Amino acid sequence: MPAATSKIPETVPDSRRLPRLLCLHGGGVNAGIFKAQSRSLIRHLQHSFRLVWADGPFFCDPHSDIIGVYGDYAPFRRWLRWLPEHAEIDAESCIEEIGYAIRTAMEDDDREGATGEWVGLVGFSQGAKLSASLLLEQQAREDKARREGKHAISVGPIGVPGLNWRFGLLLAGRAPLSNLNPEVQTSQALVSAADISEGFQFCKEVDEEAVLRKPTIHVHGMADAGLHLHRRLLNEYCEEWSTTLIEWDGAHRIAIKSKDVEPVVAAVYDVAEQAGVAVTRTV
Repeated sequence: MPAATSKIPETVPDSRRLPRLLCLHGGGVNAGIFKAQSRSLIRHLQHSFRLVWADGPFFCDPHSDIIGVYGDYAPFRRWLRWLPEHAEIDAESCIEEIGYAIRTAMEDDDREGATGEWVGLVGFSQGAKLSASLLLEQQAREDKARREGKHAISVGPIGVPGLNWRFGLLLAGRAPLSNLNPEVQTSQALVSAADISEGFQFCKEVDEEAVLRKPTIHVHGMADAGLHLHRRLLNEYCEEWSTTLIEWDGAHRIAIKSKDVEPVVAAVYDVAEQAGVAVTRTV
């Protein structure tokens, strides 16, 4: 019986009309490194989705994990503060810079002739935290509109009217989530965008406002030193029925081998279809 990967066409498709996934890198890397790290995911998904890679707005030193392979791939970037030496910034300015960086990547892709609907977020490490935070922020605006009896939600921090994220693929994403809209989100279980995103003093209980109900796929490496925080994101910050968990025998990195990648891709297809996205399966 042929391997599942034999079904993947070798030619790179014209993806301009495919549904689009916005990909957010981790801290201390950049979009180009994330794309290189995700080469196996790309090979599997590029016939079903158009993947778009965004660069974080803030410069920083490279993450220690990538210096050996990608040390010459500067400049290195981040979305949020996670070390005391990262420059202080107020929450409003941080959110504005994040929105500008993401919007720029989306508009650049539009200029390349892409017309597919933006349907999902893909993030690794800090990018996964941000992806889940963006989903939660959208959910908060939807809840507010529902309470007020409105038919349309207000524009969020990215500033694109009508944007509707359907799901998120969270690769090594850890708690807590960030507050990307303080005017709408008031939960003390969220960390301010102005604050250091690690070392957060968790509340005893995550309240309902901080619990994400949007569909999410969580990919956990069993040898990852941050696994306890990845599980906390899954178990405390996400509604159980909305989540899909994929575990693999890896550390804090993105899976490359087909045996590790194919379950992730299959979950993406399942969740996307359940969210109403038409996809062509390759596994």
